[in-house]
Amino acid sequence: MKREIIRPPKLKAGDTVGVVSLAAAVEKESLERGLGLLRSIGFRTRVSNRVLDRDDILAGSDRARADELQAFFADPDIRAIFVARGGYGSGRILPLLDFEAIALTPKPFIGFSDITFLLNPIVERARMVSFHGPMLALENEIQERHRLSFEHLRKLLTGEIDNFEMEAQHALHPGTATGELMGGCLSIVSDMLGTPYVPNFDGKILFLEEVGERAYRIDRMLVQLRQSGALARCAGIVFGAIRPFGGEENEARMIHRFAAEQTAGLGIPVLFGIDAGHFTNNLALPFGVPARIDAATRRLTILESGVR
Repeated sequence: MKREIIRPPKLKAGDTVGVVSLAAAVEKESLERGLGLLRSIGFRTRVSNRVLDRDDILAGSDRARADELQAFFADPDIRAIFVARGGYGSGRILPLLDFEAIALTPKPFIGFSDITFLLNPIVERARMVSFHGPMLALENEIQERHRLSFEHLRKLLTGEIDNFEMEAQHALHPGTATGELMGGCLSIVSDMLGTPYVPNFDGKILFLEEVGERAYRIDRMLVQLRQSGALARCAGIVFGAIRPFGGEENEARMIHRFAAEQTAGLGIPVLFGIDAGHFTNNLALPFGVPARIDAATRRLTILESGVR
C-alpha cells in the first residue's frame, strides 16, 4: 500500500539550515554570496566541512557526498537542507543513499537543475515533499532575482503562504487537470528513463525546465519522453523557462514549436513559460503536493505549501 507523503515541519526565523555539495565542485566566492542571502531571510547556516572539496569536476567523492547528505538529514538540529550548486554529479550518489533513513527525519530539501536526480526519488522513495528551488552558488545569476527566489522560498518553508498561483506565458493545449507535482530539469528527467530511479508519471502534473540546449536537443528529449509513454501518463504538463543556447531568438521559437508538437494529441492541458527554472526568478515549487492546471486562464495553482 502506498504510504501517505510526509510534509516536513515548517521553519521559523532563527532556525539552522544546512548547506551541502552534492554535484559539481563549488567556488568559495559564489557560495559566500548565497550564504549571505540565506542569512538575510532569517536563517542560521551550518555549512558542511566538505562543501569546497574537489575531485576533478566533482565536489568530492561519491561516497563522501552521499554520506554528507545522509548525515545532514540525520542531524536533528538542522531544520532544512540547501544544496550549494548543481552542474553535474548528483545522479552518481543515488545508489549510495538510504531513503528509508531519510524518511525518519523529514526536513525540506531544496535544489534544482542537476539536483532533479534527487528531488523525485526523495518524493517517491522517502515519501517526503521536496522543493525545486534556488541553490546558493549559482554563477551568472542576477542578484535581485536570487533575492526574490529566496524570499518566496522563505514564505513557503515558514508556512506564511499555504498555496499560490503562477501564470504561464502560453497555453499550448486546452483543459484542466489536478495531480501531484513532479519533474524538474528536462535533460535529467529524460536521463532517468530506464533506470531504477525513473519517476512515476501516472496522473502527475509534470514540470519541465532547461537551459543552454539547442532546439533540436530539446526536441530529442521530448521525443524520448513521448515515445517512452511518459508524457501520455501525465495529467498535465507545465514548462518553466527553457532558455536556448546563446539565448537565440530563432532557437527559442523552435523550442516553443517543438514543445507544442511533442505534447499534442495527448488530451491533457499544457502550459508554457512559468517563472521557474534557470534565468528566471525561479520561484520554488514543492514536489509531491497537489497542483492544478487551467489552460483557459494559463494558471498553475500549487494547492499547498508542502510543510506542516
